[in-house]
Amino acid sequence: MALRQNHTTVMRFILLGLTDQEDQKQLLFAIFLLIYSVTLVGNLGMIDLIRTSSPLHTPMYFLLSVLSFLDICNSSVFTPMLLTSFLTTDQSISFAGCVVQMALMSVHGTGECLLLAIMAYDRFVAICHPLLYHTIMSKCFCIQLVVVTYAVGMFISAVQTGNAFSLPFCGPNIIDHYFCDIPPVLQLACSDTTKANIILLFFSTLVTVPTVSVILVSYAYILVTICRMRSLEAQRKAFSTCASHLTALSLFYGSVFLVYVQPDPESASAYNKILSVFYTIVIPMLNPLVYTLRNKDVKAAVQVRVLNLSRKSSL
Repeated sequence: MALRQNHTTVMRFILLGLTDQEDQKQLLFAIFLLIYSVTLVGNLGMIDLIRTSSPLHTPMYFLLSVLSFLDICNSSVFTPMLLTSFLTTDQSISFAGCVVQMALMSVHGTGECLLLAIMAYDRFVAICHPLLYHTIMSKCFCIQLVVVTYAVGMFISAVQTGNAFSLPFCGPNIIDHYFCDIPPVLQLACSDTTKANIILLFFSTLVTVPTVSVILVSYAYILVTICRMRSLEAQRKAFSTCASHLTALSLFYGSVFLVYVQPDPESASAYNKILSVFYTIVIPMLNPLVYTLRNKDVKAAVQVRVLNLSRKSSL
């Protein structure tokens, strides 16, 4: 009976957020509102551009449109609540709200890891097996890959969220973060969290190791294939098709990796918050910019769209 009471003691968690300085909150609100607006406009614009531009009706850009959708979802899990925290004194989140936020974070975070690996495989097929590209990366196969991505994401999310919230929470309820991340939530549990941390590590590794392996192997084969090309123009073209994806990979995995490289423990919390802001809120804004600025096909489609709009406005 006592254990059951412990499970129901904590009804709300307190999120300490990014700052407790009132004079900083208005500035941060304006900055994050701008970032969120650019994220929505950029990613929705990318999805619409890919949908309406026939030159972009290829497997690579279909996967890019899914990445844009994931970025919108991922940013929307964190940013609206963060914006609200800058405007109100109530920094709390309900127990159920914390569960939902963690579940959605896990779904979309896992989904993005898997999708980036799929995009690396797509580049491998395009460069190493160009004659079979459209046969292998058929529309049906791409859709199946996306469905599997979400299925795996939901499975991992259910396991990770269930693992965290199956523990009793009977007292401390202050989370030193701006969202319900798994490690700080586990720190509040009233029982031993060794098993929960092992499960967290196991399933995180289960996602990370295969996806990173696919990415590394794909780009190893791509590099070997490019080096064997006799034409410098062919090499340049092959490298240019990978540039945007490599930039997106560097931004995502670089920031996620640095979260787990702990500096001085006294500054670790602030350090992790800054990096978490980068990979949960800033990267979803940067991805459409990266693919627009570093991709000739997208830039050409944007120019055609702007030209058509200018012609319509002149009529």
